[in-house]
Amino acid sequence: MGAIFSSLRNTIIAGVVILLVMMGSHAYWTFFMRWLHILSGVMWIGLLWYFNFVQTPSMPKIPDEQKPAVSKVIAPTALFWFRWSALATVITGLLLAWMGGFIVQAFTLEPGARAIGVGMYLALVMAFNVWFIIWPNQKKALGIVTVDAPAKAAAAKMAGMTSRVNTMLSIPMLYCMAAQSHGGF
Repeated sequence: MGAIFSSLRNTIIAGVVILLVMMGSHAYWTFFMRWLHILSGVMWIGLLWYFNFVQTPSMPKIPDEQKPAVSKVIAPTALFWFRWSALATVITGLLLAWMGGFIVQAFTLEPGARAIGVGMYLALVMAFNVWFIIWPNQKKALGIVTVDAPAKAAAAKMAGMTSRVNTMLSIPMLYCMAAQSHGGF
């Protein structure tokens, strides 16, 4: 029993195994996919908002000698979970739409699936931003990839602005996700 609780990874695996044992029909698997989608999305948007509402505004207040703790330890770990939770959110969302039989209707923005379709497109843009703009620029800004000082500053600015774009897009995206099943538009 100690082996399960001595590691976060083992604890999570044990929880998923218990959940899988409880599941059976297509309805359970569809709900499970929805749960994974929500779980991934909470982590993704939670980290996005952490970066924009907590870390970025707090950095100027941190003494210079303490900043490496954030840029060398916290930020790389948070960015790891940020980008993989973005990918997991997109994959589980697409699987959920496919399992629910509405993927084509959502992507073609048909009535009845328009809200979730708009939300899916916003999420795809945001995930693209995470993997192809924010992450490559953060690697430069954090010194994971070595570049000169002007390139590092430009990369930090680009990552920050793109993160702000994602924060802006997260508001209508979350609305669209909730609106689909609650009659929002």
